[in-house]
Amino acid sequence: MFPMVTVFVSSLLRRQKKPEPDKYLTYECSVIPTGSAWMQHNVEYYMYALLFVVFDVETVFLYPWAVVFKKIGIFATIDVIIFIFVLAFGLVYAWKKGALEWMNGGASWR
Repeated sequence: MFPMVTVFVSSLLRRQKKPEPDKYLTYECSVIPTGSAWMQHNVEYYMYALLFVVFDVETVFLYPWAVVFKKIGIFATIDVIIFIFVLAFGLVYAWKKGALEWMNGGASWR
């Protein structure tokens, strides 16, 4: 209760100051900005990034399995084979939908 009262009172007591217009400018390496800082990127970048993250997480899951491969039983091996099959199916699906096509097939994902 005391921290909430303290935050409320301090917000009432502090002076409201308006930021200077220069605070809103983009600053990079002491170069004067030209143009707007807002840029649009193609959706293909995001598709590749998403597929990379999916298969990177797959590697994180497969590495511990590979370390203890000889110690675990046949059921764990079957589980990993099913896991790889599901990921391969997802890759084939993404390929067929055109997610791996640059500047052409990305429209089918939207």
